[in-house]
This record gives sequence, C-alpha cells and structure tokens, in this order.
Amino acid sequence: MFRIAFRALAGVFGLVGAAAAIPLGSAAPAVADSIVIGGRPAHVKDSPWVVALASRDRFGDTRAGQFCGGVVVAPKKVLTAAHCLSREALGVDVDRVRDLRVISGRDALRGTGGHETPVRETWSNPDFDPDTDAGDLAVLTLADALPVQSVIPMAESGDAAYETGTGAVVYGWGDTTGDGDYASSLRSAEVSVLSDSLCEQAYPGGSQGTYDASVMLCAGGLLDGHDACQGDSGGPLVARGRLIGLVSWGNGCALSGSPGVYTRISAAIGWMPAG
Repeated sequence: MFRIAFRALAGVFGLVGAAAAIPLGSAAPAVADSIVIGGRPAHVKDSPWVVALASRDRFGDTRAGQFCGGVVVAPKKVLTAAHCLSREALGVDVDRVRDLRVISGRDALRGTGGHETPVRETWSNPDFDPDTDAGDLAVLTLADALPVQSVIPMAESGDAAYETGTGAVVYGWGDTTGDGDYASSLRSAEVSVLSDSLCEQAYPGGSQGTYDASVMLCAGGLLDGHDACQGDSGGPLVARGRLIGLVSWGNGCALSGSPGVYTRISAAIGWMPAG
C-alpha cells in the first residue's frame, strides 16, 4: 500500500498508534490537516521540543500553513518525516517552497507568542523508500537557533525506552476523529510501545504494508482508540524523556488491528548527516 503523506496513530486490537496517510490526489492541500485522535490538550511549555512545519504559500493561512510535525534535537536542527518533504506532499519540490518555516513555542497554530523560524536547509534520507516507508527521516536546519531548553535527547540503541510495554506520548496538530474534525491547538495521546512480533503480525506485507523492526517501531494502547491522523506525520513519540520515534505510517486512523508505525530513532541516528 503506497502511503506518501500524512499518517495517523491507529489502534491495534483497541490499541493506539501512528497510522498511514491517505495517498494524495492533489498533493498540497491534503497534507495540511491532522491531530491526535482520542488525546487531550497539550502545552508547549511542558514539551518545548514539539514543533509544527508550515508553509502558508502551499497550504494557506487557516492553520497557519501547518502540514506536518517535527521535533527539535539541537538548537538549529529539527527532525521530521521524509515523506513530509516529498513532491507528492508539497505539490512542488521542497526547494521551491518559498516560506517553509518551523512554528515553535505556541500551542495554538494561529496564536500569539512563540517563533516562526525560517528553514535554511533541508536534508531527506537518500535511502528513504516511499514504497515501504523504510528510512522515513528528514532533517531541517533552521536559520536561527531555538533555546537550548527546546532540545530533547534521542534514545540510542539499547535504551530502555524502547522496551515493550513502555509508556510513551505522541504529539501533533491534526484530525481529532478521522472524519476531518480538525483542531488548531497541540494535542497529545498516551500509548505504549508494542512488541515487534505484534507489529509484524499486523503488517506482514502486501497492501497493508510491511513492518521492519530494524528501522521501525510501533505503539498503541490496550483499551482506548488514541491515535494520530492526517498532518501528524513527522511528529515525536517520546518515552522516558527521550525521543524514540517519528510518526510515519499505518493503516487508517484509530483502526482496530492497525497499530501506528514510527521511524525508529536509534536507526535514524545512524542516517543523519554529520553536523
């Protein structure tokens, strides 16, 4: 199943996770809408590393141009999903987006305060495979540095934050129901890291996608249908105070039996360019 742009967290057997984007018909408009399903309001003062990617030129001003999420890992570095910067998502090549910005320090997309920082440079993983979603990572270099307090550490291989059953939180600005009911303020949802075997059962290959534990992880919840949806792509999955995943793909929004799949940060650390 070809999944290019905005993903959502979906419930597996009543679980929560990141789910797949709907393939775009007319590329630019569709990516602009997404928020955590079944979650609750969140505040950037408690999670200052959560940011929104925005382009009013491509997506209009209704949601301040928001189309994906991101996470600050250094004062001038933001991680997001590679598919967020694809031509299919943006409607043009990323170097033709004249006003690509990162919105930080602001709960409400059109609120006051915070910063809208221009993106100076973009890097997309050259090994990203849009057919399998493996390697779904991009790095944005900002024109101006964000506060050091905005940076979240990345969990390396072997970190206990990746253990099955670990509680985690996913963040985003997106569709709250899967039916186009969009919110304009940041939301979060509590999920748990799921076993690789469960994820492999959910995505054994074919039209629903193939789970690859070496570069992906999935997360959900046991009782409720928390989820992310269109526009949450590239947003952070955080456990034990460390970044463990980026919203990448899955099947629908909050669908039973379809956990959300994330780019595994321990793998992404090895893909990132130096500097």
